[in-house]
Amino acid sequence: MQVALDAVRARFGHAYMPWIAGRRRELTATFDSRNPSHPDETVGRHGKGSANDAHDAVEAAFAAFPSWARTRPEVRVEMLFRCVEILKRRKNEFNAWLVFEAGKSWIEAEADTSEAIDFCDYYARLMLKHASPEPLTQMPGEHGHLRYLPLGVGVVIPPWNFPLAIMAGMTVASLVAGNTVVIKPSSDTPTIAAKFVEVLAEAGFPESVYQFLPGSGAAVGDTLVAHPKTRFISFTGSKAVGLHINELAARTQPGQIWIKRVIAEMGGKDAIVVADDADLDAAAAGILASAFGYQGQKCSACSRAIVDARVYDAVVERLAAGAAKLTVGPAENPAHYMGPVINAGAKKTILDYIEQGKREGRLIAGGGAVAGLDGHFIQPTILAGIEPAAVIFREEIFGPVLAVTKARDFQHALALANDSEYGLTGAVYSSDPARLRMAEEEFFVGNLYLNRKCTGAMVGCHPFGGFNMSGTDSKAGGPDYLLQFLQAKSIAERTA
Repeated sequence: MQVALDAVRARFGHAYMPWIAGRRRELTATFDSRNPSHPDETVGRHGKGSANDAHDAVEAAFAAFPSWARTRPEVRVEMLFRCVEILKRRKNEFNAWLVFEAGKSWIEAEADTSEAIDFCDYYARLMLKHASPEPLTQMPGEHGHLRYLPLGVGVVIPPWNFPLAIMAGMTVASLVAGNTVVIKPSSDTPTIAAKFVEVLAEAGFPESVYQFLPGSGAAVGDTLVAHPKTRFISFTGSKAVGLHINELAARTQPGQIWIKRVIAEMGGKDAIVVADDADLDAAAAGILASAFGYQGQKCSACSRAIVDARVYDAVVERLAAGAAKLTVGPAENPAHYMGPVINAGAKKTILDYIEQGKREGRLIAGGGAVAGLDGHFIQPTILAGIEPAAVIFREEIFGPVLAVTKARDFQHALALANDSEYGLTGAVYSSDPARLRMAEEEFFVGNLYLNRKCTGAMVGCHPFGGFNMSGTDSKAGGPDYLLQFLQAKSIAERTA
């Protein structure tokens, strides 16, 4: 890993241009991606696309779609299996890019790259299943069967917090199903996406079936979403942007002959409930890992701990002691549990929330920026005594800030956990099977975990996606995910 870090650092500042219609497009307008641990370091310099470039990218993807759609699924699957092998070979390199451009610790980077590998492998195998659907009930005198067809041009808009895994997962799911794509990466982490485009090329995907276009959401993103030849949008990011995309995609454009699909994974205000019969050491460890892994910059992160009054003080004590042991510093140093938040704007927003929380509750850990470092570092912060009406109980913060709230009893704790416009992940710690079954019935989230942390969904094991303002419950890494990129055609032939 250290060798990979040194090799990647030596490639800082390289220029990456958009990829449209099978060739590089040289642009004079550029922007830099920065290392959030050391903001004066330029990780990559990227061509900044315009609305005209976005239009050209959709047109190029549309032109490439017919031949790619006719390519046998087995051929597309074989290309995806080659992606698996390439990513395995380049794993430490991708880990290093994640450390430098996304500010991930070594272990968080390893998880991100490994999940990308798992997505590629899982969706390849899933496509083989969809290529040979289950037989239909046969009418007398007929032969009937079902075929799954690709949709068309897809726009892939990934987030910066899982810039390899989620970006790769949405991209390869689209491609292996026979669609063509335009990838618009986050402006915070475009180099990682550019490196994945290299993987697609090496794996043998035709150069015309994927377009790569960094740029602003207003100029590039909106043009891609609104284009009449765009068939679907696969998005992961904030609630505000997701709702904007959904609204824009719903407006039928002149010449558009379909209803666009939006596959959206959005925010969360995730809660871990601790019952009075829980293993308190395990609960505190799970809360800390869920709240402060990758600086709390996960839509699945625990931002609310809801604790039965009978054990509240004991849990708060454990959380404060645990947070005091967490180390914070540059992500390239494996001794640091937490690295930086993604950029200066995020740092300011999070610190503003912390000040709000100090007015709403009692500070028991952290409470501000880390002194003496030039990166975007914030202390793991815990605020106790938070009431359900508090801002930090209700709003997604997306940083290392945990609100701890007291519940009267287990039923009240579940009610507090559900008191949110989001419904992504949640967890319950209890030794009572009846309470765990109650949580299964009443805790309204897309991913519920019992006696374990609420982050760390594994491909194939924990299909991921949430309810309400957390998105369209897309269930990434699950058996139904590819169906969102396919359309079914029923064929019946009279035989007698």
